[in-house]
Amino acid sequence: MKTLSFFRLVVAVGLCLGVGAIGSLVTTPQIPTWYAGLVKPAWNPPNWAFPIAWTTLYVLMAVALWRLWQLHAPSPARRRAILLWCLQLALNAAWSPVFFGMEAPGAALAVVIALWLAIAATIWAAAKIDRIAAGLLVPYILWVSYATSLNAAIVALN
Repeated sequence: MKTLSFFRLVVAVGLCLGVGAIGSLVTTPQIPTWYAGLVKPAWNPPNWAFPIAWTTLYVLMAVALWRLWQLHAPSPARRRAILLWCLQLALNAAWSPVFFGMEAPGAALAVVIALWLAIAATIWAAAKIDRIAAGLLVPYILWVSYATSLNAAIVALN
């Protein structure tokens, strides 16, 4: 792997895992306290499942970004896909501080719906230039669909 390619991969992984780490800093203290006191649906996964799922998804997201950034020449289509990727990451980064930090599941529901739309737009834009990059984001949108339903159920139950 050439130096620039490796650098881009490291940046992409660092961005994603950095967002995950920041979200974890906000989330972890709230799990045994505020979050434990919420009524959750019966289909809520165990707490240990979330870090496993998110770490996996962040790595897939990073590889998708790397493919868009490294394997394709600059173009309006590549720029659009990368900008949408950045938008979804920003919305992803916002969710934990809103849900856990602000203890605001209703506001977090609005964020996660916007996130879902941004992921869908990113997949659509990425598919035009790199079907593998788009495919790497499919588990992410599936998990965020599930997370959206959990968030909505928590809003309804509390």
